[in-house]
Amino acid sequence: MAEGAEGAEARLARAEPAIEKYVWLRDLRERDEREFFALLMRRTETVLPFVYTPTVGEACQRYSQLPLKTQGLYLSLADKGHLLERLQAWPYQGVRVVVATDGERILGLGDLGSGGMGISEGKILLYTAAAGVPPSLCLPICLDVGTNNDELLKDPTYNGLRQRRPAEAEYSSFMDEFMSALRAWAPHVLLQFEDFGNHNAFWLLNEYRGRQCCFNDDIQGTACICLAGILSGLRLAGRRLVDETILFLGAGEAGVGIGELIALALHRWEGLSIDEARRKCIFLDSKGVVCAGRPGKLQAHKTAFAHDIPHHSDLLSAVEEFKPGVLIGVSTIAGAFNQAVVEKMAELNERPLIFPLSNPTSKSECTFEQAMQWTKGSVVFASGSPFDPLEGPDGRMRYPAQANNAYIFPAVGHAAVLCQASAITEEVFLHAAKTLAGLSPQADLEAGRLFPPFSGILDVSLQLMCSLAQHMCGSGLSQKPTGLEGDDWDRFFRDRMYVAEGRRSSL
Repeated sequence: MAEGAEGAEARLARAEPAIEKYVWLRDLRERDEREFFALLMRRTETVLPFVYTPTVGEACQRYSQLPLKTQGLYLSLADKGHLLERLQAWPYQGVRVVVATDGERILGLGDLGSGGMGISEGKILLYTAAAGVPPSLCLPICLDVGTNNDELLKDPTYNGLRQRRPAEAEYSSFMDEFMSALRAWAPHVLLQFEDFGNHNAFWLLNEYRGRQCCFNDDIQGTACICLAGILSGLRLAGRRLVDETILFLGAGEAGVGIGELIALALHRWEGLSIDEARRKCIFLDSKGVVCAGRPGKLQAHKTAFAHDIPHHSDLLSAVEEFKPGVLIGVSTIAGAFNQAVVEKMAELNERPLIFPLSNPTSKSECTFEQAMQWTKGSVVFASGSPFDPLEGPDGRMRYPAQANNAYIFPAVGHAAVLCQASAITEEVFLHAAKTLAGLSPQADLEAGRLFPPFSGILDVSLQLMCSLAQHMCGSGLSQKPTGLEGDDWDRFFRDRMYVAEGRRSSL
């Protein structure tokens, strides 16, 4: 029996702890999908932390032990040679959006193998909640290629493939079959790569972006929302991107993705060469500053940022040496932005931009409260995980911005799907970042809201989709779609956005 809107919200509020809310929400979807999506879309800010981050991290860790009915499709190494058949057997044909992971780098939690299904299931819900993609057209996939997590391999409850991850050649062959099967099954499907390990994320994106309408959210989505936050923060601080030095703690796919998009922005908007633009971004990894003179071989994705600069082994020394105006954390090292580091940033900058982006909350480089306290309220803050607002030194409430990729990837994806875009280029993400950064009025920026309120995410996504669709058509990535009357993109998208109360429009 349906609980009704008020009953569902009351039941959700009573469930404790957070993982119980997660399980209850999945059960609600199984019992009454319409009611589940009505709740998700009506109370997105309330529900989102329990269907996605931060709760989904624990769910992925315990995926085999929780009472869950899998909502996506597992494709295993054991299915090799039959991947197309597996896709063709999926109950819902006509899929237009796929989120796929191989479970190797789930959030900041590492290799969770088949438990990575939870990340695909959670992420794909945001296409509906944030951009109105009908849920029947969305498919979460976990590519089960084994795990190198010894604890999982020893766990009798683990339901994934019980073997270590394959060698490069076998993995590449499996991925090539998957990509070919996906194109054969659904030629205009959008594929989002999610939480692949660094060593696979970059080459997969580079290999298939020219053959498939695809993107990697950890590399490109994170870069886009971070760039949008920086643009908003610099507008608040009265500074220009071209004058900034940006210091990163962490040089994995998220950090390097952000650095590359910042460099492209400086190249396209300010006329710097790509090399000049990259020199504005300085990275620290586990061995210290990434630089040309450092002993040992650098991973391939870091080499473009190995500048001829002094080496420092710790973050505080790097801040003192390079005097950044923007500090970005993508390290998954909790507390890495300590008091000394944050105070030095405040000493160097009247309004320091400090972005601890690591997820989940337990991995955040610092909290909003710490950043506010150690900068005496001068910080321009954005984080990967949500934090509560605080009263500032002037007595006004300050709101921590959450650099949530959900502002970006659902709108990018839905625009690409409806326009049948041939590809999603880096310029698409540049355009999205600039558009999003322009949506927050000055009064909101001064309160700390670098992004529009997430409670209005469908309206935000609608504005982004209209702008992105015009960009895609204007740049030759797509043609104007059938059904568009004149240039009334707003009506075109509104008519095709899912409404949980019953109206579903065909793509």
